[in-house]
Amino acid sequence: MASRSFKPSRSDMSSNSDMPDSNNKTPVPPTVTFGRRTSSGRYISYSRDDLDSELGSGEYMNYTVHIPPTPDNQPMDPSISQKVEEQYVSNSLFTGGFNSVTRAHLMDKVIESETNHPQMAGAKGSSCAIPGCDAKVMSDGRGEDILPCECDYKICRDCYTDAVKTGGGICPGCKEPYKITDLDDVGADNDARPPLPLPLPKVLSKNERRLSLMKSTKSVLTRSQTGDFDHNRWLFETKGTYGYGNAIWPKEGGFGDDKEDEVVDRAELFNKPWRPLTRKIKIPAAIISPYRLLIFVRMGVLGMFLAWRIDHPNTDAMWLWGMSIVCEIWFAFSWLLDQLPKFCPINRSTDLNVLKEKFETPSPNNPSGKSDLPGIDIFVSTADPDKEPPLVTANTILSILATDYPVEKLACYVSDDGGALLTFEAMAEAASFANVWAPFCRKHAIEPRNPESYFSLKRDPYKNKVLPDFVKDRRRVKREYDEFKVRINGLPESIRRRSDAYHAREEIKAMKLQRENREDEPVEGVKIPKATWMADGTHWPGTWLTASPEHSKGDHAGIIQVMLKPPSDEPLHGADDDARLINLTDVDIRLPMLVYVSREKRPGYDHNKKAGAMNALVRASAIMSNGPFILNLDCDHYIYNSQAMREGMCFMMDRGGDRLCYVQFPQRFEGIDPSDRYANHNTVFFDVNMRALDGLQGPVYVGTGCLFRRVALYGFDPPRSKDTHPGCCSCCFSRRRKNTSEENRSLRMGDSDDEEMNLSLLPKRFGNSTFLIDSIPVAEFQGRPLADHPAVKNGRPPGALTIPRELLDASTVAEAISVISCWYEDKTEWGERVGWIYGSVTEDVVTGYRMHNRGWKSVYCVTKRDAFRGSAPINLTDRLHQVLRWATGSVEIFFSRNNALLASSRMKFLQRIAYLNVGIYPFTSIFLIVYCFLPALSLFSGQFIVQNLNVSFLTYLLAITLTLCMLAILEIKWSGIELEEWWRNEQFWLIGGTSAHLAAVLQGLLKVIAGIEISFTLTSKSGGDDEDDEFADLYIVKWSSLMIPPITIMMVNLIGIAVGFSRTIYSEIPEWSRLIGGVFFSFWVLAHLYPFAKGLMGRRGKTPTIVYVWSGLIAITISLLWVAINPPSGASGIGGSFTFP
Repeated sequence: MASRSFKPSRSDMSSNSDMPDSNNKTPVPPTVTFGRRTSSGRYISYSRDDLDSELGSGEYMNYTVHIPPTPDNQPMDPSISQKVEEQYVSNSLFTGGFNSVTRAHLMDKVIESETNHPQMAGAKGSSCAIPGCDAKVMSDGRGEDILPCECDYKICRDCYTDAVKTGGGICPGCKEPYKITDLDDVGADNDARPPLPLPLPKVLSKNERRLSLMKSTKSVLTRSQTGDFDHNRWLFETKGTYGYGNAIWPKEGGFGDDKEDEVVDRAELFNKPWRPLTRKIKIPAAIISPYRLLIFVRMGVLGMFLAWRIDHPNTDAMWLWGMSIVCEIWFAFSWLLDQLPKFCPINRSTDLNVLKEKFETPSPNNPSGKSDLPGIDIFVSTADPDKEPPLVTANTILSILATDYPVEKLACYVSDDGGALLTFEAMAEAASFANVWAPFCRKHAIEPRNPESYFSLKRDPYKNKVLPDFVKDRRRVKREYDEFKVRINGLPESIRRRSDAYHAREEIKAMKLQRENREDEPVEGVKIPKATWMADGTHWPGTWLTASPEHSKGDHAGIIQVMLKPPSDEPLHGADDDARLINLTDVDIRLPMLVYVSREKRPGYDHNKKAGAMNALVRASAIMSNGPFILNLDCDHYIYNSQAMREGMCFMMDRGGDRLCYVQFPQRFEGIDPSDRYANHNTVFFDVNMRALDGLQGPVYVGTGCLFRRVALYGFDPPRSKDTHPGCCSCCFSRRRKNTSEENRSLRMGDSDDEEMNLSLLPKRFGNSTFLIDSIPVAEFQGRPLADHPAVKNGRPPGALTIPRELLDASTVAEAISVISCWYEDKTEWGERVGWIYGSVTEDVVTGYRMHNRGWKSVYCVTKRDAFRGSAPINLTDRLHQVLRWATGSVEIFFSRNNALLASSRMKFLQRIAYLNVGIYPFTSIFLIVYCFLPALSLFSGQFIVQNLNVSFLTYLLAITLTLCMLAILEIKWSGIELEEWWRNEQFWLIGGTSAHLAAVLQGLLKVIAGIEISFTLTSKSGGDDEDDEFADLYIVKWSSLMIPPITIMMVNLIGIAVGFSRTIYSEIPEWSRLIGGVFFSFWVLAHLYPFAKGLMGRRGKTPTIVYVWSGLIAITISLLWVAINPPSGASGIGGSFTFP
């Protein structure tokens, strides 16, 4: 196993050969150490002299190579060396961190099973036959060996180039001259199919390759010091290649296609009809007009009712009246906060045909018809393989690798915050199985592209399938998937047995060494750390099964492994090969880039949980692929609609799409009981509230299934933002910004008023990685809509994103290692203004709030076929703890500077109300729990919240109830949800409000006021041992302190009803109106708590009948005792002559 080590310092983390230092000195070439590990997994160190002297020996050896800074000294063409370098990078495991050397360990083997796909790390290949060289033989895009001589002598690309340039073109095997000395000709001669094109031989800087822009010969756009192309000036200047308005249109020359005469005339540009990618679908007036009218009617009725209640107190029970009126005023206020943002709901639709026509159809600016869509980096987060099964994560990754989006534009990053070898090898197994699964999905248009979900479908799998070999292919892939699942399930035991075997071997070696050193002395027991071993026989650099220093969950190095290297730019079609599982002729077999990332963790650092892991992925992906858009998914949320990303891209690439910070997709769940007892689907929120917010400034960010614009995550303001910059008092003393062009405002922070953004401040905001800072304007440019019409503001030229992305090199991945180190965020604005925001358990809501507060807009994308699907807890206690976490985050938001009361003037009024409701809704639990006890208190005391049930009170009550029901019916009409779902949501609103929300308020108040943190955890488990039942978890009863308030409310109300009936029946002058009022409201409370009571009883039919009998007897006994202790006024006994024994 070989390694390369890099030694970046904190003051200068990145070395960019394209940018010399200020003293114009020649930069020192980076030192790369190639090394091997011994059979024990330890490193040994030799110099180059040692290598020369021991070339023929069988020992492992190291040597140091200086990479020359100029192309003239390269041993081969730069484009070829870059591909060789990428091959090394994709087979290397990079590790490093704070005060440690960054190493690249060349992986001979990633998993126990064989890897066949040429893009995958550890792919099998022949070794070079040159003595002393262990490099892999040259191979084409399909992984087949390229042998340049007729004698079939195996030689690597480096040795072949050396033989051609310095060896006179003589084959080292047969000693005959090579007939072909051009590498491209070798590949073409070796394979009848055309070879994959290499990148342009011109040596481009990293920014030039990433930017992928049109050519420019303007000398004014070059840096005066170096003569390199100045992309910042190109991006931010309005003259030069910028044409009419803000649309980027060249005045001379085409868009990089070397055709000077293909310039679109402005008249043709004006006359070209505009075809939008999306459109708004308004709610029918017959539904939305009555809905809005009813909102005002109910507001009026509530106002009149509260005024009447205040004017008519219950003098017999002022305490009861006072509590009720305070609660009712708060309920009216809470309803208003929830209802006002629903005033303008809308629906949206996309046109995928127009998207394909604009971005993937041959045109004068894109003759080849290559995809001009921007790149997308997909983030999948996981933390603990024990709680998040690796098979679930692997299925999510497979759905990503097989999605319907240009393969070369995708990159998937998996964040393993636990640093577990189990997750690493499960990812490698998934990448290996994707070699079969992804082409199978493309060939037969499979939906969904999660193999577990697809093979578990209840419907007919052969519907609409027309290819005759589908049945055979499906059967074979199903068998492969079953074997894949068995391998995944066996990984924990395989890793444990492997580690035990290597550990035993190490102990034996240590004892032998001790015996040799001590000779006749008695040998003592040798204790060595019990390491976790990888498949290639080396130590795992992450968390070990037996925790040890620098190898535990909170203490391990940063790790990056490119599981699947970036695909070729051209489609790679399979062949009718008997060795393949299925026939893949004319099917693209390429796979998107797949990267495993585990950020560095060290004791004493606050790693900020999921938000910190996401920010580490943002930085690493910016350096490695720099997709202008980011899609984040939880490990249990997979892509259910393979065209979901295309639908989201319709919004980003449409006119005005450059002002969208993210596109939020609804969350849909699987594995929930048919009755949805605890409102797990949450359809009222996702189909009512979120659609309504879409008509304002946009939906809130809900943590997963969200397509982000990268520069919005970086904390920049949207383009074409307001001219007035709010000062300390924006209402009265707003400052007028200087008039600057739209292009200059493409990247602007809210606290910057200068015409040119001060680039010296960027390291303070983003850290001192020059790679990362250089990538920011590139991502901004590539994320712009297509400037194919004058109506598009701030656009990019057509065809600008059709040239290949740059190849990975070791220095790039080493830089990515440095930006995921634990110290990188120190003294920067990561987590404060940049990236995911820290300081709340609901970092998703806060992150979205910050973007809206800067003036960005968001969009809600509801697709006909669900975009993503995931899992949700169906157990009562798990559901309550989930709601507790959400409510705790809302309380933290309310007591922080993210409170919507402190929002800027850029946020719309109704959007501000919606965010205010997010922070306030948990406090409703205080009034709700009091109001739930009021019916029982009324029955116990014989009083009611009003003096008597007169006509006025009943009329107001009826009007409030009817308007609520009518509003619910109209919401159901325009949102498409069902009445049962609305009722389940109402029930769980009361269940959560009397349990989790109250605990969250208590927890938040103690934390803010006293600094005390309380954790509500599970204490015991019972039931739920039926593995054959799909919903067995639904019946598990896990006791939690959150259950105490709802149980108390139910018991008190049941006893109150019994006491009220007993009091009224045995009273000489029964007051039936007060009894009816109290009993009605008690039944209202109990009806809402019915799912909670059902959950406490466990599985249906398992609760003994005697429990119900004893419950009734106890309630009757307590009622009789209450009446005996506090008899009705004017009665000497119970029922006149009856006395309690």
